[in-house]
Amino acid sequence: MIRLHHLEYSRSTRVLWLLEELGLEYELKTYPRDPKTIRGPKSLRELHPLGRSPLLEIDGRVLAESGAILTYLTEREGRLGAPEGDARHEYHYWLHYAEGSAVSPLLVKLITTGVRKAPLPFFIKPIAKGVADKIDANFTNQEMSAHFGWIEQALSERDYFAADEFSAADIQMSYPVQGSFVRGEDLPARPATRAWLSRVQNRPAYQKALERGGPPMMPSQSRT
Repeated sequence: MIRLHHLEYSRSTRVLWLLEELGLEYELKTYPRDPKTIRGPKSLRELHPLGRSPLLEIDGRVLAESGAILTYLTEREGRLGAPEGDARHEYHYWLHYAEGSAVSPLLVKLITTGVRKAPLPFFIKPIAKGVADKIDANFTNQEMSAHFGWIEQALSERDYFAADEFSAADIQMSYPVQGSFVRGEDLPARPATRAWLSRVQNRPAYQKALERGGPPMMPSQSRT
């Protein structure tokens, strides 16, 4: 029995997508976000101490962290994992880069945007906005430009992250790339990145994942 504990509007869409790509039978349990805190429910802590999603029940264990889950599934099924040859390094690089590097400036951008929109007293709001603007000017914007410029360069040289074949590395990278088009309003057009995103989002398994679990980003945020 395979059961995916899926939090709406989250990274766990990637695990749902891979399950569909692999054609595995699974049970889907979807958890709503709290409308005020935008956090997942406390009931997830009954499965894992951190109470985070995705969580995958499989082979008598509970797996956490999307990269670890994708690795387990691809090795278990012998498909969509690390290719042979030089592309093997590229696969592992992008699989870990997604959460290890690319997501970081996006999270900071989410925080600074939240600070600007927070309901604060009128005399505090300009101070908070000034702090958020300074963080973005001195860190976030430069990091966003560097990381997503690097991704654009890589995708201008090949169709997928691990050479010319679709793999779990593309699934893992989908979240930060989608996030860059939501929160990177100052980034350039990036035609190669957008072409890659369109290519992977047109896959039947991705469309099925959306039908079952909804989009990874909140509708009000999405610009793709």
